[in-house]
Parts: sequence; structure tokens; C-alpha cells
Amino acid sequence: MKKFKVKDHEDSLLPDGDWELVWSDEFDGMELDMSKWDYRLHIWGKRFPTWDKEGVYLDGKSNAVFRIFEKNGEICTAQLQTGYNWIDAPHTEEALFGDVDENDKPGLVWPIGKLREPKFAHRYGYYECRCKLQKCDGWWGAFWMQSPVIGSSINPAVSGVETDIMEAFKPGNVAGHAIHYNGYGIDHQSKVAGKGKEVSLDEYHTFGMLWEPDGYTFFIDGVQDGEKITEPVSQIPQFILISTEARGYRSAEHTATPEARAAAKAGDIFVVDYVRVFDKK
Repeated sequence: MKKFKVKDHEDSLLPDGDWELVWSDEFDGMELDMSKWDYRLHIWGKRFPTWDKEGVYLDGKSNAVFRIFEKNGEICTAQLQTGYNWIDAPHTEEALFGDVDENDKPGLVWPIGKLREPKFAHRYGYYECRCKLQKCDGWWGAFWMQSPVIGSSINPAVSGVETDIMEAFKPGNVAGHAIHYNGYGIDHQSKVAGKGKEVSLDEYHTFGMLWEPDGYTFFIDGVQDGEKITEPVSQIPQFILISTEARGYRSAEHTATPEARAAAKAGDIFVVDYVRVFDKK
């Protein structure tokens, strides 16, 4: 790995080669750059009630700070994305209920909301995030990529691959780097690079992915983690996500765990210094 200097900010750690910076957010200033990001608020077309815009802010020190907090009795967090997938597009009332004919019977309406162009989507290159992990149990942070049309076919080359560059489900524990493809239902498949790694909670760490036409290679603090995943490989542009989520809402109880409520009470945070994308010259 070699260093790539960014003026007035921390250096990037890049694989060998000649690289150029093609997109980044250093999170300077006091307001999130909405020309680069949007909030992920829906999943499977429905509003996810605990993903909230108030869960992330800029601290004036070139950091995006994600927090876990209580709002109206629920434990909330934020998710940012540079694009959108077709599955999450929120349904309109017409799509949910359909047109009604003279016999009060609903008609057929395509059950997908309005599709949107990504703010940033890219194919191949090196993707890097520098961050400090959360310190409390009960919620998690992640840096990952997704395709706008993921799961629309069982050919990942044309419908895309979810690539989990960094997921920390427990404080200080980075999970193996997973890829998911063929949708999220019966045809879903996955692979994992690496076996997970313990990292310090008081320091920033860099997490990177080299996406090439022949596979994905993952890095933690400039060191390759796990073997290269050589198939399947998405051959289409994908978008970036930084997400945090409280535990419990995807369970049968649909409520925050006691650990998530304790993390919110403690004021725990997940801090992102930058996100950068590089292409080989």
C-alpha cells in the first residue's frame, strides 16, 4: 500500500499503482452536502420508522457523527446513501391499493414507487472510509455498496452485488467482508472474505475495497484482509452507503433491545472522517 495525500486531511492508503481521486466527501463545514448524499428512510418500499435524518450531523472538525438516540419512545439512527435501489422506492397510495373500478374492486398497479437517479454511482476502483467505531453494544455501523437494480435478475454481473466493505456488529469487532447477490429472497447467495478482526475503539481505522473486473479485495488499515473474491463480480455502477442501525427492530418483537436503549442513553456515536473513491489512471 502507498499513501495518497489529500490537502489539509489525512492521507489515504491505496494499493500499488497510479491513482486519481474521482469522488470524495471530507465532511468539512457544518452541513451535510446534499448534492452527494441522501437519507435512506425506506426498505422494501415502506418507511422504516427508526431511520431518522436527525441521526447524523457534521461536527465542524471534518467528521460526520452518527448518533443513536431516543425519539418518541423509539431508538433511532441514520443511514446515508449516494443512490437508490429499486426495491426500496417508497410506494404511492395508488400502488398500495390500486385503482378501484365501478364494483369497488382494486385494479392492477405496478407496486413500485418512483425510481430516482443516483447522486453518485461508480464502477470499479478503490473505495475507502476512515472512521471510529461505536463503543456500545446494541447498534452497528457499516460502509458498503449496493446496486440500483440488485435482485432484479439472477445474473449478478448485470443486476449487481452488495459489497459489505466494513460491518461492525459489536464494538471493536469488524466482521468478515461479505458479498450478497441474486436478491434477498429464495435465490440469495453470499460469500465472505476474512474471518473478522478486532480493532481499537479509540482510534480511527481505514477500510477499503479494490473492485476490479475480476474480483473484490478488502483492506483494513492498509493491510489486505482475507482472500480476493473472484466471483461473482458486478459489472455495473453501484452507489455507496454509510449506515447505522439499532438492534431489535428486525426481530419478531420490532422493538429496540435493552442494549440499544442503553447505547442511546449513553450518547454513543459512530464517527466518519471521510469517504473517497479512486480510479487507476
